[in-house]
Amino acid sequence: MGQFGVAVLGVLLCFVLSFHNVLAIENEKLSSQDFDYGDALGKAILFFVGQRSGKLLASQRVKWRGDSALSDGKPDNVSWLVGQVNLVGGYYDAGDNVKFGWPMAFTVSLLSWAAIEYQTELSFANQLGYLCSEIRWGADFILQAHTSPTTLYTQVGDGNSDHQCWERPEDMDTPRTLYKITPDSPGTEAAADAAAALSAASIVFKPVDSNYSSRLLSQSESLFEFADKYRGSYKDSCPFYCSFSGYQDELLWAATWLYKASGDNMYLTYVTSNQGWSQAVSEFSWDNKFAGAQTLLAKEFYGGQKDLSKFKTDIESFVCALMPGSSSVQIKTTPGGLLYIRDSSNLQYVTSSSMVLFLYSKTLNAADMGGVQCGSVHFSASQIRAFAKSQVDYILGNNPMKMSYMAGFGSKYPLQVHHRGASIPSIKAHPAKVGCNDGHSIYYSSSKPNPNTHVGAIVGGPDSNDQFKDLRSDYSHSEPTTYMNAAFVGSVAALLAPNESKSESLSLQ
Repeated sequence: MGQFGVAVLGVLLCFVLSFHNVLAIENEKLSSQDFDYGDALGKAILFFVGQRSGKLLASQRVKWRGDSALSDGKPDNVSWLVGQVNLVGGYYDAGDNVKFGWPMAFTVSLLSWAAIEYQTELSFANQLGYLCSEIRWGADFILQAHTSPTTLYTQVGDGNSDHQCWERPEDMDTPRTLYKITPDSPGTEAAADAAAALSAASIVFKPVDSNYSSRLLSQSESLFEFADKYRGSYKDSCPFYCSFSGYQDELLWAATWLYKASGDNMYLTYVTSNQGWSQAVSEFSWDNKFAGAQTLLAKEFYGGQKDLSKFKTDIESFVCALMPGSSSVQIKTTPGGLLYIRDSSNLQYVTSSSMVLFLYSKTLNAADMGGVQCGSVHFSASQIRAFAKSQVDYILGNNPMKMSYMAGFGSKYPLQVHHRGASIPSIKAHPAKVGCNDGHSIYYSSSKPNPNTHVGAIVGGPDSNDQFKDLRSDYSHSEPTTYMNAAFVGSVAALLAPNESKSESLSLQ
C-alpha cells in the first residue's frame, strides 16, 4: 500500500475509535472554560499538516502548502529501486526546511502520549483521528530512517545553507545533505528517542491496526538495542540539536516506553537497575527527558511497583521547582505569571512543563493522593492542575499583551511568524519560483503580515517582561517548532475533560 493509502487508512481507523468513544461520553458536559480549548486543540494539531514534507495528500487541509523534497535520500543512493534510502516525508522542524530526526522523534512521542492519556477528551473534541494521522506521518518517517539495525538517519538538509536561505519548501534548492548515526559514529540520544517514539506510537495504534503497531514495536526494540549497545553522545556526531544533558535520560525514556508498549519485564529491570541515572531537573525538553520518564514511572509506582520510588521523588522535585510559592522553587515567572526558563523559544519549556504537570496531577488524583509536599508548602493535585491551566491560558491570551501566541487563535495573534512557507505567497497563488535572495529581500525583510496564516503555530513567546515584538526577524520569539506544539496538544487536551471525576479516561493501552 502506498503512502497515501496508508495515511488514509490510519485516519479512518482512528476516526472509528474516536466515534466509539464519543458515543460512550455523549451525555457528558465539558467543564467550565475560559477559552475555546477545543478550537485551540484542533488548531494545534492542524499546525502539523502545514509542517509536512513530501508528497501531500489530496485531502491536505492546509491549502497554501504543496509537495516538497520529493527526492530526499537520493544523495546516499541515487536509485531507490535498488537501495534502501527513501527519506521522503516527515516534518520540517520549525520555520526552516530541514528535517531533524531527534526533535521529530520527541514530537511523535509527545503526540502519542497525548493520544494515550487523553483519548476520551480528544474523541469528544473530534480530534483523535487527526492526531493519529499526524503521529503516523512522523512515525512512518522514523521507520524509513532506520535503514538497518545499526543505522539511523538523523537529519535531512544542510542546516547552515538552509538557514542562510529564505525559500518556500516547494522551491527549495539548498543541499539535502544526509546525516546518520552508526556504530562508528553513534548518537545514543537520537536512537533512543526514536525508540521511545515508535513504542509510544505502537500503543496508540494497537487497538486499530495491530500489524502496524507490531512493526513499530519491533523497530523500537531494534533501535533501543542499537542505542544501548553503541553508547556515544550525539553531541559528537551532530551538526544541530546537539546533546547537552547526555544520553542516560533518553535511555530511561525509551526503556520506559518499551515496557509500557511490550509489557516485557526486561525493560522494567533495565529501568530499576539504572535508576541511579535519574536526576531532579527543572525542565522537560527535546534534550532532557528525565521529567518525562519520571512521570511515566511514578504512575507505575502508584500502580504497585514500589521499587520505582526514586522516580516519584524526582518528579515531585520537578513539580516543586516550578510551582510559585514552593519552598524549593527554581524557575521564576514573568510579572504576568508565565514560567520563564530561557529567552530563546521559552514557550517550548512552558508547554512541556504544563503537559507534565497535568499528567502528574492526573496520576495523583487516580491514586487518591493528596498532592505534593514542597518543603513547608503543600500543593494539592488541583492546585498543580490550576497552575498548568494558567500557563495554557497565558499562551491563549490571558497575558499582559492581551494576545494569543498561537497564530490564528483569537482576535490578536502574531502576524509575522518566522516561517519560510508562511511568509512567502503560496506556490498555488504565486507559481513562479522564489529564490534565496528574493525570499530575503522581498519577504523576510517585509514589514507586512505573512500572506499565509500558519494556523495553530505557537511562537517562541514573550520576553521576561511579558513583552512581544511581532517581528519575523526575531526568530527566538517568533519561530514555531513541532515539539512546542506537540507539548501544547498534550496540555490543552487535559482541559477538555468531560468531567472532573478521579476516574481515569478510557485508555488506549
